[in-house]
Amino acid sequence: MRRDPPAAAQAATRPDLSPDHVPVRRLRSERSRPLTLTGAQTLVRLLQAEGVPMAFGVVGGKLAPLLHAIAKSGLPFIGVRHEAAAAMMAAAVFAGTGRIALAMGEMGPGGLNLASGAGVAFNNHLAALLITTNQTRAAAYPHQGMFMDMDTHAVLAPLTKWNAVVSDPRRLPELVRTALREALSGRPGPVHLDIHQDVLGASVTWQADEFELEPGHYRSLDRPRPSEAAVKGAAELIRQAHRPLIVAGGGCVHAGADGALRELAARLGAPVIPTQMALGVVASDHPSFIGHGGLIAGDAIRAAFEGADLIVAVGCRFSSWMWDERGPFARRHQALVNINIDPAALGSPALHTVAMQADARAALDDLLAALPAQLPGRDSGWLPRLRRVRATYERRLQQMAGDRTPTMHPAALAQAVGLALPADALAVYDGGHTTFWSNDLTPVHAARTRFHDPGMSHLGFGLPYALALQAMHPDRPVFNLTGDGAFGFTMQELDTARRYRLPVVTIIHNNESWGVIRQGQRMALDFEFATSLAGTDYAAIARGFGCHGEVVVDAGEIPAAIERARASGLPAVLDCRTKFLPHPAAPAFGSMNRYGFDALTRSGPAFKT
Repeated sequence: MRRDPPAAAQAATRPDLSPDHVPVRRLRSERSRPLTLTGAQTLVRLLQAEGVPMAFGVVGGKLAPLLHAIAKSGLPFIGVRHEAAAAMMAAAVFAGTGRIALAMGEMGPGGLNLASGAGVAFNNHLAALLITTNQTRAAAYPHQGMFMDMDTHAVLAPLTKWNAVVSDPRRLPELVRTALREALSGRPGPVHLDIHQDVLGASVTWQADEFELEPGHYRSLDRPRPSEAAVKGAAELIRQAHRPLIVAGGGCVHAGADGALRELAARLGAPVIPTQMALGVVASDHPSFIGHGGLIAGDAIRAAFEGADLIVAVGCRFSSWMWDERGPFARRHQALVNINIDPAALGSPALHTVAMQADARAALDDLLAALPAQLPGRDSGWLPRLRRVRATYERRLQQMAGDRTPTMHPAALAQAVGLALPADALAVYDGGHTTFWSNDLTPVHAARTRFHDPGMSHLGFGLPYALALQAMHPDRPVFNLTGDGAFGFTMQELDTARRYRLPVVTIIHNNESWGVIRQGQRMALDFEFATSLAGTDYAAIARGFGCHGEVVVDAGEIPAAIERARASGLPAVLDCRTKFLPHPAAPAFGSMNRYGFDALTRSGPAFKT
């Protein structure tokens, strides 16, 4: 049970961060009059109509009209120490709740910083609304050489699904609704509006009902269904299959299709492989579970792909986590039913037999309706064989976790943390090899409880992600499981955590190095250069920020240390001293990075090494 925080923490200001925060409706007589609003007030009204739950950013002078409007509106706002964290936090809100949040950046450097976090949202297909300011209309596009000049529209264009410059406040309803439609329709993703500073301050008179438009009037809320022919073709392939395999991706989570997916797995007697974006669609103790995350999950994953005669991919893009040196695990000789709402994900990189361009939940519902409750002709030993392969792999991990040498084995640390996490905890996996160990040894019970950044693999995203999850779920314990190198990128957000009383517990696998890079240097060219991170006391840094901090040197101390951290009521850092040892999946991960390299080196003298 979480205890009350100490007086110093209670004194900190914290806005209403409830995910159910809804602005109070105005009186009918007040709604009947025309409204004269600034551009910033107009923007906030439009966001409230969409139900945007939270805003993140760094306060800046050119943002003043928008900050004033947010303060008056009651929209919860968290002021961060770096704009990259703001974009990461907005991405985390969508990953954790399916709702779109706002991240803001001042013109110039603010937009540059925002771009780093925008990549996390873009590569992982997570919706977010990014707002930047720019010079006045008289001094921008083209810019005239003032300080902080930047073509922010061009900078963020490659990292967003859609972006635009707002040069007239009268276009705000149209452009904001377009941005929201683009962000939330089809494949989700971040969108960006660059708004001139004088547009934010300009006044416009609106009809009273302008802001009563429901989202269903400017974007479709329906679930796109597959064609009848696609359902029929997929059902026929499933009836003929002897060794079916189900791969679940982030689209399955976004659509809320995990229940339907488990029903399909039960009917087929099929193993399920969730990707890193679908952790928890089947629990780690589910009878169909053989590992999650693709090639980092052990031998059962490769065996499943090699032995399957049919693959049913649900909201999965077959990213490089599902590759080896030959390319995607899904081979041409196998039948593939590919379900994805995004047409660009169909036929590339894996060739399909039947494509179902549809919402994952709608497609599975239609597919289940087309299939009988019992499907004869299965290979009854298919799933048990893969489960045995998985069990052998898990025993190997347990042997590693039993290592009791003076410096903690990373498996021992990861196992101790996994066992100590409360059942309702949310956890973020950040870092290099740290994520591999956490992926294997942290139990997962449900979707949207474990989070990773497989798309951009941006070190340091973990703390901002965890803080946003804590803000959206104030009554649940939230953990950031990270490496010492990764933590260094965003540790300044401990200040944000303390100011907003977000008691996230960060657990650092501190091997005092860029461990993966050091290992690679030694193996490739037998050298070591600039990989040491020795001598930093992250627990002391946490205390300097006004947070709880401890150094932990033994895996047996982990449960008590976590209890003390949670009891403090403060954001906490457990600096766990561990050694670097390669994860068992490291060779497989390396093989993915060799995809195509051999072909290049054989193609001519220019590629010889």
